[in-house]
Amino acid sequence: MMVLTEISQESLTEAIRGLLYNDIKRLNDTIALYTASNQQLIKQLADHVFSSGGKRIRPVLTLLCAKLFQYDQDQRHIYLATAVEFIHTATLLHDDVVDESTMRRGNDTANIIWGSKASILVGDYLFSQAFKLMSLCNQPSTMEILSSAAVKIAEGEVNQLVNSSSLDLSYAQYIEIITGKTARLFAASCASGASIAGQENSVIDSLYRFGLNLGILFQITDDQLDYFATRELLGKNPGDDFAEGKITLPVILSNKVDVNKKFWQEMFQKDVRNDEDFGQAVALLQREDINQQIAEIVNSYYLQAKDSLDDITNSKAKETLLDILRYTVSRKY
Repeated sequence: MMVLTEISQESLTEAIRGLLYNDIKRLNDTIALYTASNQQLIKQLADHVFSSGGKRIRPVLTLLCAKLFQYDQDQRHIYLATAVEFIHTATLLHDDVVDESTMRRGNDTANIIWGSKASILVGDYLFSQAFKLMSLCNQPSTMEILSSAAVKIAEGEVNQLVNSSSLDLSYAQYIEIITGKTARLFAASCASGASIAGQENSVIDSLYRFGLNLGILFQITDDQLDYFATRELLGKNPGDDFAEGKITLPVILSNKVDVNKKFWQEMFQKDVRNDEDFGQAVALLQREDINQQIAEIVNSYYLQAKDSLDDITNSKAKETLLDILRYTVSRKY
């Protein structure tokens, strides 16, 4: 069964800082260095995004997976972690344009402040810098892990664009979408840290599986919180997926019940869904006990992620990876 002991973000942050203090400082310095463009708009927009309080869980995973094997001989793991964060941030900039989002992490999105064109172009700039940083590592196998993830992320985003507004979306299709758009980068973040540390393929594969299942958990939890968390906790408006017409796991599970199908059809046939509509949707999900159904799915992926680390030698870095896993399944925002 899933470990139910919760870990607070503050406790997790303290543990990560204690273990990775110097690496995180180098990561932040490298982010600043590679966003210090002569083009003022790039610097302004990048500063806005990178100072907005994101958890930076993906680059931390890269650093932790390098730390598992005491890798600290040069700057390459820092380059990789920065590349991971740049890829992630570029996708966020593009996502906010596609979704016409207005708020992220409690702040106005870049597309609201500077416009969609600027957001897309700065996203492209970050992608370019990510590949430049990968090339500095001079290790083809590691570059393959991250570059393949970038391709899968793009495919996942297109898959979501094409399919995620259909009430015919199945659970399997949903998992395929979130695996592409979210979990692949988690997996690559972990695998690249082991790869740069010179580990054999079986170890790299184990950490890839850990990251993949962690990423699936992370997105499932995000989609769950979008219906059940508050604006104050989320740092953005709950119900964004509902308002944008995205079919995510809570709706998929509810829509499997025949008597609910008419309600969801009426909701998603509307051009605009308002707060009253969202309240009705949440009430239905609560009556159906969708949270409990999601908890059972989360438990399955939690166990798969945890089991992936069984053959990894115990260390503070491994303990922190497990803390991140625990935090992901218990987080409230």
